Amino acid sequence: MARFRTLDQLEPAGKRVLLRADLNLPVRDGKITDLTRIERLAPTLRELADKGAKVIVCSHFDRPKGKRVPEMSLKPMAEALSQVLGKPVAFAEDCIGPAAEQATAAMKDGGVLVLENTRYHAGEEKNDPALVEGLAKLADVFVNDAFSAAHRAHASTEGVARKLPAYAGRLMQAELEALDAALGNPARPVVAIVGGAKVSTKLDLLGNLSKKVDVLVIGGAMANTFLAAQGKSMGKSLQEGEMHDTALRILEEAKAGGCEILLPDDLVVAAAFAANAAHRTVPADGVPPDMMALDVGPATVAAVEARLKKASTLVWNGPFGAFEIPPFDTATVQVAQTVAGLTTSAGLKSIGGGGDTVSALRHAGVSDRMTYVSSAGGAFLEWLEGKELPGVAVLETA
Repeated sequence: MARFRTLDQLEPAGKRVLLRADLNLPVRDGKITDLTRIERLAPTLRELADKGAKVIVCSHFDRPKGKRVPEMSLKPMAEALSQVLGKPVAFAEDCIGPAAEQATAAMKDGGVLVLENTRYHAGEEKNDPALVEGLAKLADVFVNDAFSAAHRAHASTEGVARKLPAYAGRLMQAELEALDAALGNPARPVVAIVGGAKVSTKLDLLGNLSKKVDVLVIGGAMANTFLAAQGKSMGKSLQEGEMHDTALRILEEAKAGGCEILLPDDLVVAAAFAANAAHRTVPADGVPPDMMALDVGPATVAAVEARLKKASTLVWNGPFGAFEIPPFDTATVQVAQTVAGLTTSAGLKSIGGGGDTVSALRHAGVSDRMTYVSSAGGAFLEWLEGKELPGVAVLETA
């Protein structure tokens, strides 16, 4: 694993610390619906403040595209952060310029300030030198605790890290250590579970994983494409006919590289995509013409669990079926509970991530029983695809 500067190498007392956070929280009808990202940020923020730093928090929120959109202000996030920390949090009406400079000048050691949405400036997503300079002017050091934004070379994620001494926050550090345990230097055997709707959106992911893991389990609707490519009848199931040749190539390359690909042996099918629809289990090559596959069946679950019991490491991205509606959540929930049990009883290193995966693991009630669940979304996926993340690379010490 590459070496990264962390808070262990920083003496923050009396320093102005620009902390890149992810305050891009879910909001519905003007109210924040989930504080998970703030709660995960809190340990880094408390550590810096308790050691006497002036903590200046910056983040983007939504896509204002360089304009001041009132409903995309970070002010509500500053108020939520204050509630989580149990202490006052100041707010600056801009992230650079006089408003930001005056607010930072008024700070006392141990204080916390949230700057306005970095994406109110078009230069954020362009990594504009002027915006970078404006942000760097506010601080003595930079701490990045937003792995979820590390796949973008933006002013507040990559540019400012080249202007100031840069460190990984505790959340960033935890992400990097978990990912290293998953694929960088994993305990073997390694199993990867990849689900989702389309092969076309996960080509890079499948290609990279097939070179790095011992068993690659393919579920979700993308498994339908692989089965159809092998000539199996999939009825009305969602599948990508134009990706058949690609699917066969992936299977051939994986076999040549010594990676076992596990496809469904049986499927749960229904005539309608609806909660509690009439359904039955059929062999993977026996989907009736008027039905669609919406989950994998018990034989497939048993095959997956057999591989997991021999595994030392699991990487999970994507559910097995339409987990949002019962009973097509059965396989995902059952495998998730098995993973949680093996993590506790057998020391399985279980790392999951990606939007649907996080939701599915929460639905199964196991998100706090896995080794690590990443909420980073796109950054997590790009890392699994083997791509360099600009916001991470800039933190490397060598």
